[in-house]
Amino acid sequence: MSITLKGDKEIENIPSVKRKSLRINLNDNIYGTFAEIGAGQETVRNFFRSGGASGTIAKAMSAYDKDFSDAIYGIESDNRYVTEPRLKRMLTHEIELIEDRLSRNKHPEKLFFSYANTVATIDFAKKFKGHGWVGIKFQLDPLEGYNEIILHIRFKQTDARLQQETLGVLGVNLIYGAFYMNDRPKELLKSFYDNLDTDQIEIDMINFSGPRFMYVDNRLMSLQLVKNGMTDAVMFGANGNNLLPAQVLYKKNILALRGSFRPVTKVNVDMLEKAQEMFYNEKTVDKDKTHVIFEITLSNLRAHGDINERDFLDRAELLCSLGHNVMITNFQEYYKLVEYFSEFTKKRMALAMGVYNLIQIFDEKYYRHLSGGILEA
Repeated sequence: MSITLKGDKEIENIPSVKRKSLRINLNDNIYGTFAEIGAGQETVRNFFRSGGASGTIAKAMSAYDKDFSDAIYGIESDNRYVTEPRLKRMLTHEIELIEDRLSRNKHPEKLFFSYANTVATIDFAKKFKGHGWVGIKFQLDPLEGYNEIILHIRFKQTDARLQQETLGVLGVNLIYGAFYMNDRPKELLKSFYDNLDTDQIEIDMINFSGPRFMYVDNRLMSLQLVKNGMTDAVMFGANGNNLLPAQVLYKKNILALRGSFRPVTKVNVDMLEKAQEMFYNEKTVDKDKTHVIFEITLSNLRAHGDINERDFLDRAELLCSLGHNVMITNFQEYYKLVEYFSEFTKKRMALAMGVYNLIQIFDEKYYRHLSGGILEA
């Protein structure tokens, strides 16, 4: 066992990367493929090094060349490679190959899986730190359908080699959690940071699907990401599915309405309608390229003590029924929310608020921690 530290605080004893890899390798039934694009074969390397890999690894590959990748997985409509559709296509393709090439009569007890990632590490100029999609498609019973866990990551480290190593650890944690912690999704989520720290990597979106996760509400899993400090903001759409903020908000106009929404009142709806009317009247704002967001801060969810998950889901259901995206953030100050939006767009942004919140914005006590005080904010 090894000790993981997060900051200066000792959290708990957890299995090392080697022990996790070895436990999977020594399981006679777990068998699958690894397809890693963009950051080396860092995950599968841990399984090769721990010993007994021949019982787990059917194939390991990296299709680095774009033409080779397209020949194997097909061409994406947007010609991009570090995307969720690309990852899903990789996972499905590799599972279909396993099912096609390995006889169920010969391997009646095998639990097949495919692990994949498509990643862009930090660029040479170190302007973009990099990001990627990581996922696993797996079964927990040979006669059952496949389950899927897909997540999006953003690197915080500024060295490509360190990013690769971090990705390798995360991959092991994901595979181990899928097979040994699937009945405890909240704990599984936390385990992604085993032998890692939040200053190494950010997980800003996750989706669970499949027969074993039918009871999992992905919006609640999004809430856990913010609550556990894995990311500062998550988003889900009107249909309740988790969304990647960077993808949804890229080069878009943004109109955000912050509140506790317990419940949504006529005042909230009136504020939104009036704000939309004013915002759409601006010459530089294209209505078709505008996203309206209901934003709830974590502090609002904790207003009455610990977060009540049922209360959160009730509010989420109501907001989703209005047809807009919902965002949960860890930004108490408005300027931090604006900074976050500015990462994805340079288009027009607007915040709708009541008079009380407007007055609070100009209260200097909220900016004493900034060297430039209220002027900096």
